[in-house]
Amino acid sequence: MRTLLCTLGLITALFGALPAHAQFDNNSIGLSLGYMNFQKTAGLEGGMFLGIEASHYIEGGFDFVSLTKLSFPKDPISNKRVVGVAPSAGIRYLFLEESIRPYAGADLSYLFVFRTESTGQYVGIGPNVGIDLFVTDSVSVGVRGQYIFYIALNEETQHSLAFSAGAAAYF
Repeated sequence: MRTLLCTLGLITALFGALPAHAQFDNNSIGLSLGYMNFQKTAGLEGGMFLGIEASHYIEGGFDFVSLTKLSFPKDPISNKRVVGVAPSAGIRYLFLEESIRPYAGADLSYLFVFRTESTGQYVGIGPNVGIDLFVTDSVSVGVRGQYIFYIALNEETQHSLAFSAGAAAYF
């Protein structure tokens, strides 16, 4: 009788088990291409940027992320292109952790603008949302939107809106 109960318990456990889910790697590095609307932040017009991004999965759906944008916006005063570098670091929460990963997060950003006559430095913070889709076990493509509030001494609060699409390799 005891053998029969153990056998029935084992069969019930096997048929009632949940299906196995794929385990994705925890670190990524990727490239993105996007548009950053400076909204006259630092007196700049909007322009395209190239981004290098990285992420590290922490635990419980949270990722540490870093994104550095390199852009060449137009300076309306000198009517020339300038160089803008905008590194950021932040945390994002993954709503799903499988092959489709929608997320929301917040970044701390820094904007450094190189001009011939002067430079501009701004510190910013802002929310971001996006979604990544795994096309293989180790490659994802995704889109991201970010709104940043830039603060500089003796100036009004500036803001920027950025959209990007990119691909990342996980390892």
